[in-house]
Amino acid sequence: MAVSLGMGATIGSALLFQHVGGYMPCALCLEQRTAYYIGLPVGLIAIGAVLAGAPAWLGRIALLIIGLLMLWTMAIGVYHAGVEWNFWAGPADCAAGATANFSGDLLSALDAVVPPSCTEAALRVGGISMAGWNVIAAAILAALALYGAYPASSSVSQYR
Repeated sequence: MAVSLGMGATIGSALLFQHVGGYMPCALCLEQRTAYYIGLPVGLIAIGAVLAGAPAWLGRIALLIIGLLMLWTMAIGVYHAGVEWNFWAGPADCAAGATANFSGDLLSALDAVVPPSCTEAALRVGGISMAGWNVIAAAILAALALYGAYPASSSVSQYR
């Protein structure tokens, strides 16, 4: 449950920064979210299955999948943070952009919106960009999930 709550809090925070704070995500930011969009339903289904009396190995497999997903998003976050710090070049489709002025034609305005560049951090908290914070969150969640996936450490087996 802790891993699912952590994933929900992480992706929820990103969505709040986007929709309430007005920080438009770049292409790499959006790509980092995919693991959470897949992992959160896997975690919730696994919680429901285990609470319904499913075998403990099912919960461990779900935790293994979530752990691998968190390692995947962590790797993308490391790459993205490196792009922001100019350690290496970012993808070609992450060029700098800005939104066009709205002239009254909604369809044209939608086509004119260009996401921000992946090379510039929109926000740094404590000197760490959102990509960097994703690395930290994903590392913790991956460690928790992979620890829980290991049969000897699984607290689920204690309830069987």
